[in-house]
Amino acid sequence: MDFLSRALYSWASMKSFFIALRLIFIAVLKLRVVLLIAVSFPGLIRFSVAQDLSEQKSRNQGQFYFSWGYNRDWYSKSDIHVYGHDPRSNTNYDFTLYNAKASDKPDMWRWWYIDRLTIPQYDLTAGYFFKGKHNLGIEIGWNHLKYVVTPNQMVHIKGQILGNQYDQNMQLYDTLLHLQHTNGNNYLLLNLVKRESLLQREKIQVDAIAKVGLGPMISYTIDTILGDRDPGYFHYHGMVFATSLGVRATFFNHIFVQTDMQAALADYTNTKLGHEHLGKSTQYFYSWQWTYELGYTFPVGKK
Repeated sequence: MDFLSRALYSWASMKSFFIALRLIFIAVLKLRVVLLIAVSFPGLIRFSVAQDLSEQKSRNQGQFYFSWGYNRDWYSKSDIHVYGHDPRSNTNYDFTLYNAKASDKPDMWRWWYIDRLTIPQYDLTAGYFFKGKHNLGIEIGWNHLKYVVTPNQMVHIKGQILGNQYDQNMQLYDTLLHLQHTNGNNYLLLNLVKRESLLQREKIQVDAIAKVGLGPMISYTIDTILGDRDPGYFHYHGMVFATSLGVRATFFNHIFVQTDMQAALADYTNTKLGHEHLGKSTQYFYSWQWTYELGYTFPVGKK
């Protein structure tokens, strides 16, 4: 229920973002009108009624698709609650860092090498559009973002560390806390997808794509807490709610390129700290993701 309340609250706090999405969508619709006016002039693009009918028939079938691409990410500030206790060494701490900043980590160096394809921030998606005029589909996506709490930033810390009380601004050194979800800040999303046709021609179709989804975060955290370093491991960290708007251009009815802007609420409730995972951190933040993808689609089932 706590995550649900945060998700509902996020709708209000991201109001400006959704207004921007609405403006983008209106601009896309206006672009559709411009494109239709442009192609109405003889000689610009040869109009093919037969091809349009063929496309309509193909959309009366189900359509499966998959895509691969990369992303850039931006994050809101967040409050990070850190706590833990080691009974053997009597090490204990319970403090909060307020308004901590974070950034992504693209790692695009030589991304085209086969052994480096999954090192950058990538997106892997598979989905299915149901046949019929509603243009609705479902999709599962693995969004591999990266999240790094900015080292050496000034933060306000409140709480206790080894019995000492703190309520002050201080520099965030790695000896106190280093936190990065770089393998990564992973969103496993089940999305409802809506497609709106903008342009259909002989060799190209252009669609607006809207998504809304929910799923777990199977993240991998590298951290250091009070000098105790954890190299990380994959496990369940919390839940994420996301929505996006994008444009897809399909060529020859099969190959497509797509770009999306995604807004998400990530609620980390189960991040383990230290090499024995005796510590824990909780936080939630908003992320904005820009993706660019290459994919393939094909019809399945009876017309």
